[in-house]
Amino acid sequence: MNKSLQQLTPCAALVDIARDFHARGWMAGTAGNLSARVMASSTGARLADTFWITASGLSKGRLEETDFLRLNVEDASVVERFDADARPSAESAIHQVIYRHFPNAMACLHVHTVDACLACDAVPLTATEMPLPPLEMVKGLGIWQQAPCVALSLFENTLDVASIAAAIDGRFKGALPAVPALMIRGHGVTVWGDTVQEAYNRVEIVEFLMSYLARRSFPVSSSLV
Repeated sequence: MNKSLQQLTPCAALVDIARDFHARGWMAGTAGNLSARVMASSTGARLADTFWITASGLSKGRLEETDFLRLNVEDASVVERFDADARPSAESAIHQVIYRHFPNAMACLHVHTVDACLACDAVPLTATEMPLPPLEMVKGLGIWQQAPCVALSLFENTLDVASIAAAIDGRFKGALPAVPALMIRGHGVTVWGDTVQEAYNRVEIVEFLMSYLARRSFPVSSSLV
C-alpha cells in the first residue's frame, strides 16, 4: 500500500486491502468480502445511502476496481455495477445490517482465518459471546479500560446467510456491541470502522487477538499454521 487508504477511491482501497489480506492467507480462494460505504450529496440534497461490495465468486488476490457492485443500504437493491453478469457477495445482507445499525460505519471487512476458527473452537457451543483477552491491543478496538472484560458477539454458521444476517439484526436491535466486530463460528470475523483505514486496522487487531487465543488454547495445532 503506497498511499493511505483514505487517499484512494472506495473500490481502489478495497482492492488494495483484498490483495493484502489474500497474501496473508486471510481470504483464501474466493472467501471473504469487503465493502465501503458511500454517503454522497448533490446540490445539498442527500442521495441514497449505498455501499460498494465485492462481486461474488472472485479471487480476492486478483480483484480489479470494476469487480464491485454498489447496493442500497435500505433494500440491498443494485444501484450500480460494471459487469452486467456480476452478482453481489452472498454476505451482502450482513454488511447491510452493519450499516443500518452503525450510521457512522464507512467500511465493513470480512475475512476467513485458521486462527479465528481455532480460537472459536475453545468457546462452548451454547455461548453467544467470545471473550477477548485483556491485552493492550484491545485499545485499538476503542476499549480504553484497565484490564478490560469484553467479548465478540458470536453467531452460529449456516448455509442460509439471510438467517445469519437476521440473527445479527435481532441481537443488535436489543443492544449494540461494545466491540466493533463479530464472529461467525467456524467461519470468520466481520469488522467495521468509521473509515476504511480504521476498519483495516481493526481487522489486524482482531486477528492478533484471535492468534493469541488460538495459541493459548491449542498450542500444538496453532504452531503448525
